[in-house]
Amino acid sequence: MLITKFWHAGDIEMRDGFSIEELKKRLQNSRYKLTHQRQDVLEVFLNSTGEHLSAEEVHRTLRDKGYDIGLATVYRTLELMCSPEMNILQKMEFGEKRARYELKKIEENGHQHHHLICKKCDKVIEFSEDMLEGLEQKIAETCNFNIIDHQVLFYGYCQECAKKLEN
Repeated sequence: MLITKFWHAGDIEMRDGFSIEELKKRLQNSRYKLTHQRQDVLEVFLNSTGEHLSAEEVHRTLRDKGYDIGLATVYRTLELMCSPEMNILQKMEFGEKRARYELKKIEENGHQHHHLICKKCDKVIEFSEDMLEGLEQKIAETCNFNIIDHQVLFYGYCQECAKKLEN
């Protein structure tokens, strides 16, 4: 069964406690401070609608809103939020030679979602499939390996692009 999910800001703030207060707590626990730049970057993700944003897109969004923030600061903030201590953002590579970021999303059943990437239009579709849990457990047991994270990316053509390619 394929489930596509697109998150909205209201869902994100409530899900997994990702709010400014949660970021502040995680930063303090790791001896970092909640700077206004870090708060601004997180708010971009809290207000996005399930988008997979590059550092440049986050930077442009903040600059368009009148914030004075450098691209290097955005990169450092994104990397910090992806760190094991923060574990707030997920960094992904979709084959376009730049990283993209999204809020770390755990499905209600404890699983992560995965991605379908259209090679023609670059559309990204999120999906969740429980059959992957069994595979992950088997790999961990067979290889005697403690898996802490994984990403699954499928490349192909979305329905619209597949139709265009047939013609």
